[in-house]
Amino acid sequence: MMDHMNDDRTRVQEFFAVRAADWDARFPDDGPAYAEAVAALGLRPGSRVLDAGCGTGRALPALRTAVGRSGVVLGADLTPEMIDAAVRAGRDRDGSLLRADVSSLPVRSGSLDAVFGAGLISHLAVPQRDLGELARVVRPGGLLALFHPVGRAALAARHGRELTPDDLRAEPQLRPLLAAAGWRLTSYVDEDARFLALAVREG
Repeated sequence: MMDHMNDDRTRVQEFFAVRAADWDARFPDDGPAYAEAVAALGLRPGSRVLDAGCGTGRALPALRTAVGRSGVVLGADLTPEMIDAAVRAGRDRDGSLLRADVSSLPVRSGSLDAVFGAGLISHLAVPQRDLGELARVVRPGGLLALFHPVGRAALAARHGRELTPDDLRAEPQLRPLLAAAGWRLTSYVDEDARFLALAVREG
């Protein structure tokens, strides 16, 4: 089982390592969609938030704006090349960057108000376990935003794939998966221009 999980981690790292350098250039118009998704979290000045699988840190400026200078912004990613790209883009000014696996975060239990995850769920090695780890670090009543700047159908078309009912991001799959991990799905939007699922940490 451990070897299988290590293989999954290696695959994710290899996938993103070769794409890190030009990642932002490939998706130059996503900024407003990220800002809108962050706004949906309703963060306040002083809030503490994690961008899980932060990649090149595109959400970090919007997260910093939302929580202000008194807030805490963390960005965690498994791939060193993505963290390096975030630093080159100056996004380490907006948040503390950690090289960490979302399955085992170096963050105290219940210490965060929210987690933001862009394009995250399809890259989780063991989704229920990893969503449970995100629940561990968030206080009861805290929020999770699972975001993608295009919807499921548009993303499948981009990759030349058909949408299938077993897609983890389909609402009938996602709702019980989140519930088993300690989250309650409160809002679900799947449009061409965005995917955004919001969930609250059960007490």
